[in-house]
Amino acid sequence: MKISIGNDHAAPDYKKAIVEMLIAKGHQVINYGTDSNDSVDYPDFGHPVATDVSEQKAEFGIIICGSGNGIAMTANKHQKVRAALCWIKEIAILARQHNDANIISIPARYTSIQQAVEMVDVFLNTEFEGGRHQNRVDKISY
Repeated sequence: MKISIGNDHAAPDYKKAIVEMLIAKGHQVINYGTDSNDSVDYPDFGHPVATDVSEQKAEFGIIICGSGNGIAMTANKHQKVRAALCWIKEIAILARQHNDANIISIPARYTSIQQAVEMVDVFLNTEFEGGRHQNRVDKISY
């Protein structure tokens, strides 16, 4: 799979651990994230990830900032993007099963690196259930 990832200054260590896991599992990674703890603006890293997903240059996206909110709001401005803020594995699973989320947004200040890696793993390996959920997902964009 090709995965696009972006992060702000709150998460360079998170990105590093996630990218290592993705590469170990044979995924290709497009990296827009910063490697520095110097303050940057999360939209500068969320927009490129969302563009990759929207334009089908990547199958999934991973975005990380302090709360996960700002970067998710940024990504969700793009057509065909459904970015889900996830803070535990169960939310990541439901975001895929019920909402067909294609970007996971992670709050670095409220999760551990291990939790983030585990969330990404289950997110990428959970299928959308379709069925009754498809009609709801179809109503998200208008």
